[in-house]
Amino acid sequence: MTLAQTLRTVFAPPHRAGWPFIAGGIIVALIGLVLTRWLFWPGAVFTLFSLYFFRDPERTPPGRADAMVSPADGRVVSVMLAVPPEELGLGPAPRWRIATFLSVLNVHVNRVPATAEVTAIAYRKGAFVNASLDKASDLNERNALAMRLPDGRNFAVVQIAGLIARRILCDAKVGNTVFTGARFGIIRFGSRTDLYLPEGVMPLVVVGQTMVGGETVMANLT
Repeated sequence: MTLAQTLRTVFAPPHRAGWPFIAGGIIVALIGLVLTRWLFWPGAVFTLFSLYFFRDPERTPPGRADAMVSPADGRVVSVMLAVPPEELGLGPAPRWRIATFLSVLNVHVNRVPATAEVTAIAYRKGAFVNASLDKASDLNERNALAMRLPDGRNFAVVQIAGLIARRILCDAKVGNTVFTGARFGIIRFGSRTDLYLPEGVMPLVVVGQTMVGGETVMANLT
């Protein structure tokens, strides 16, 4: 990322999901100014943290129809063969799964990996273990989306709650056509996003690599 891109990310306007938190922090800070000064600093710090955490920068996906982009900012913590969540009905065959861990410092807005139709959405309650661990994919609270490419192949994106995350938001609906790089949801506080590639498609990223949601190419469809 260039310095200009970094500044645009840091100072991006907040996602709508953050406004209740931002407003709450402002109210506490104002109460501190009027009634009791010790409340001002916690309110101010929480407001600034919320503005940073919920930032929602614009992203420019690559201009290639065959590119699958990262569904989230963060660090790749796992690239392995795995079976997609059973509730999506994508079958028992293992396919490549790329897991991206989002710390509290990352942008938490989720983005569509490739233009496709949403064919299934399944929410499942679960635990809140550290999202950087592989077992988080199976144990943690999650919201899974199955999507069908124009050529009929399927892939899946799974929003997974983390150690301190307690709310997964998804704006996509079954039957929607969604487009590469478009926003489809957000996970509040530390979390994980798994991308299950179409069968036969190979990953282009490695563990430890930093992802930029909506821009970094994770795989080629052709």
